[in-house]
Amino acid sequence: MGTEKRRVLIVEDEKNIAMLLSFNLGRAGFETDVAEDGEIGLRKALGDKFDIVLLDIMLPKLDGFKVLEGIRTRSDVPVIMVTARDDEKDKILGLENGADDYITKPFSMNEVIARIRANIRRHKDEVVGNADGDGGVITVRGLSIDKNRYAVRMGDAELELSKKEYELLLFLMQHPGVPFSREDLLDKVWGYGDFIGDVNTVDVTVSRLRKKLEKDPSNPSYLITKRGVGYYIQ
Repeated sequence: MGTEKRRVLIVEDEKNIAMLLSFNLGRAGFETDVAEDGEIGLRKALGDKFDIVLLDIMLPKLDGFKVLEGIRTRSDVPVIMVTARDDEKDKILGLENGADDYITKPFSMNEVIARIRANIRRHKDEVVGNADGDGGVITVRGLSIDKNRYAVRMGDAELELSKKEYELLLFLMQHPGVPFSREDLLDKVWGYGDFIGDVNTVDVTVSRLRKKLEKDPSNPSYLITKRGVGYYIQ
């Protein structure tokens, strides 16, 4: 009996791009479905079972951010934002609202396929890890992360973190004092392995995380940059 194909929902109103993605993902062994506007995309994402969603930002009826918001009210399916915009604010907004990653058009199909596989694999590992009850609380100078509750606290206050902010913080707190390069973090936290993604993704997530952790984000006391090396928790 063959391995069940991973299912990808493509939410894209440009038919030539949707057809290109669907054709190439099909050749790579995925099963695909296409939604041509945001309303259909949200309905399909919540009404059917997919392993990952490729979500454009500029969509008719509901834009990608609204679709992402609707998905995250009921589902933790991995979402990769696919957009023609190369605007830092869009990247930050997508990651802040629960996107797992973003890809900027024009993109290579090898890049898209690599990121899809990495995000599906990572999501599957997280679900298995949660089911195994790999819990515990890690604390660094009043900052604590509870793996059982998927919760982060600074003193008595609980912090609202996006999924990737949580995953990055958890990884760094599991290795206190050890600096990791952006490429290392793309491998360990984003799961890209030998595939080199956009290292700016790491910087965006670190910046957002510092704003939530630090009293003075420009002079951090927790999430530190070691010049020429990378980021670490102290």
